[in-house]
Amino acid sequence: MFRFEHPYYLYLLAIIPVLIIGQVLYENWRRKRLDAYLNPELQDQLMPNKSGAKVWVKLFFYCLAFTSLVVGIANPQSGSKMEEVKRQGVDIMVALDISNSMLAEDLYPNRLGRAKRSIQELFTYLKSDRIGIVVFAGESFVQLPITTDYSAAKLFLNSIETELIATQGTDIGSAINLCLKSFDPESPTSKTIILISDGENHEEEADAAMQAAKDQGVVVHSIGMGSIDGAPIPVYSRGNRIGFRTNQEGNTVVSKLNEEMLNALAQKTGGMFVRASNAQSGMAYIFDEVEKMEKVDFGSKIYTDYEDRFQYFLFPALILLIIELIIPNTRSRWWEKLFASQE
Repeated sequence: MFRFEHPYYLYLLAIIPVLIIGQVLYENWRRKRLDAYLNPELQDQLMPNKSGAKVWVKLFFYCLAFTSLVVGIANPQSGSKMEEVKRQGVDIMVALDISNSMLAEDLYPNRLGRAKRSIQELFTYLKSDRIGIVVFAGESFVQLPITTDYSAAKLFLNSIETELIATQGTDIGSAINLCLKSFDPESPTSKTIILISDGENHEEEADAAMQAAKDQGVVVHSIGMGSIDGAPIPVYSRGNRIGFRTNQEGNTVVSKLNEEMLNALAQKTGGMFVRASNAQSGMAYIFDEVEKMEKVDFGSKIYTDYEDRFQYFLFPALILLIIELIIPNTRSRWWEKLFASQE
């Protein structure tokens, strides 16, 4: 198992293309300034030891050293020992609606953004429970298989956007069925599904999926995202709002929360319905119900020992920096002999 102890330091690698672009711009500017005052022959006479290649060789070694240094600071670690740890909890699948109607801004920053924050809130409540995420619109797919790795779950959650699914609609039935398939049938743990949606334009298969969940003893809770009055669905281009979605008649489409449907679906399995607001998402009430479910012990294999590997990157970084420093900016006889021998 491989991981970085401080992965956020890896963002520093974005400096490398900035350095390269800056060097290119500087070299072009310097060459134009020289050409404006001196012709090429006179430049060679005044600066006989000038070397254009050395600049890029030094930059190459510097970028390698910087990359190795950043990776070392991020501290790569490898898991050396895997053990089976006994845990006690429930299995939770989150079915998250990512249809375009979830972009409506009757919740801040929009319905999808509020839904993702509510799932982040759920992570703070989890202890030894397992969690997975299914995203859906007109179709559905597993965004995160059921796991106890909450760090990975947060990364998967951050990447969720409406563009993940091109087929529009709100096929709740498909999402519930996929959640049921995602549970481990051999696991004795209690199982629950948390449905997060505005419930608009849902397909009729949802009732059958809820019945299947009830038959399998899976409780489905639902959180309604949106308002009864509704809100228009914004359309963005390159990060800027350019208008709102319209129907075939040219009228602005107003997306409304289908609270009655979401409530009815939850009641079919004995679950709870909560309508989210900017003040609270309702996840605390849902998790209180989850906590009341029967919990059983289950085994989970995890890496318990991690060894630091930063030294394999910091030492080469030091060597590369030394090489960069000893390479002169001007021509040298050994350098010319080296390239002459290659020719």
